[in-house]
Amino acid sequence: MLWSALKLPSPDEPLPCTDAVRQALAVWALQFTPRVAIAEEAVLLEVAASLRLFGGQAALRERLWPGAQELGATALAWAPNALAALALARAGVEDGLGEPLAALLDPLPLTVLSALRAHRMTLSHIGCRTLGDVRRLPRAGLARRFDAALLRALDQAYGHAPQTHSWVVLPERFDARLELPHRVDEAAAMLFGARRLLLQLAAWLAARHLGTTAFTLHWAHDAMRSRGAGEGGQLTVRTAEPTRAVDHLSRLLAEHLSQVTLAAPVGDLRLTADEVRSLPQLSVSWLPDDAQGQEPLAHVLERLSARLGEARVLRPRLCADHRPEFAARWQPVGQPLPSGAHTVPPPAWPQPSLLLEQPLRLPVIAHRPQHQGELQLLLGPQRVEGGWWDRDEASGQTRHAARDYWIARSAKTGLLWVFQTRLADEPAWYLHGFFA
Repeated sequence: MLWSALKLPSPDEPLPCTDAVRQALAVWALQFTPRVAIAEEAVLLEVAASLRLFGGQAALRERLWPGAQELGATALAWAPNALAALALARAGVEDGLGEPLAALLDPLPLTVLSALRAHRMTLSHIGCRTLGDVRRLPRAGLARRFDAALLRALDQAYGHAPQTHSWVVLPERFDARLELPHRVDEAAAMLFGARRLLLQLAAWLAARHLGTTAFTLHWAHDAMRSRGAGEGGQLTVRTAEPTRAVDHLSRLLAEHLSQVTLAAPVGDLRLTADEVRSLPQLSVSWLPDDAQGQEPLAHVLERLSARLGEARVLRPRLCADHRPEFAARWQPVGQPLPSGAHTVPPPAWPQPSLLLEQPLRLPVIAHRPQHQGELQLLLGPQRVEGGWWDRDEASGQTRHAARDYWIARSAKTGLLWVFQTRLADEPAWYLHGFFA
């Protein structure tokens, strides 16, 4: 077995960790292994089965340690069992695998094991300063003079006795809270604490193979606020596609916070995941990627939308509509595409590369449509009828269309897309598009 211990500040340090911080780090660690436990001021991970998944101990450490530091971890250690990993982390020794475990633990002070820390004064009076000193004492004498927890802790740390753990369970819904170390007066200053909450959100999503399309940051005003300031505020951020990329979510949140003015100082944050979707796992390509290291276009558009406003950054959306002018519509990039938007079947007939915003009525001579000369009808008709359900509230009429489309050839302008109306009082010909 292989264990990793992530140590947080202990109660005797200047800024001891809280239960909320321990729980937050534990939930975040669940993205690396399902076997995570909390032990005093540390979070313990059983990672033997995760090494192959993450590419070995060095690769796992590279992913594990930076995020743990952001969440408040001060030390990292590896060992064959959980209690030894905790003892090494308290002593500041990271690698507990390169030498025999006894050789690493024997020189450590008594304070690295909580069961010995309570008896350190008594043990020091008989000349015991390290774990090795205690281990060399007669076991029968230790059993008579000290409680059973002392010998049990020694045996467990040195790998001679089994250990039991209460595993951390992933919550069904993500709802995390963080008390800021000091009150902030500007909305942009909340991003420091919000990023720690986003790290927890990303880990929760990774453990459930999900991505978020909407999350809400709540903040509570200081108790000394004015009456008109209210209890606090909230900000909902939406993404066009499900994601759990912390850097992108942080940049997106920063753009939104730059437009917020706080009514009073803020001392408490809360983050909730409002909408989540399944996020398919993509295989990593063994071929070099030309776009590697570049920010995806979707992320850039979402940040521009947050900065300029939703109504100013739009993207097209395919619609299952036979009427060409309604086969694609524009929507804000921050809104996710509806289900089935990517599965619109391709048209059975050739479609023009340029569609006129308003069809151009063509003159007709001897029942033949004209556009810089007489048009030669090559292919058709393609009958299109629909829109009886689509009502224009402004005019009070429906956008019903009944047309016969043709591909026509003009001697001067090339291939055109024209149609003839069918239900109008006077059938007419219109130019609707150009082929490249």
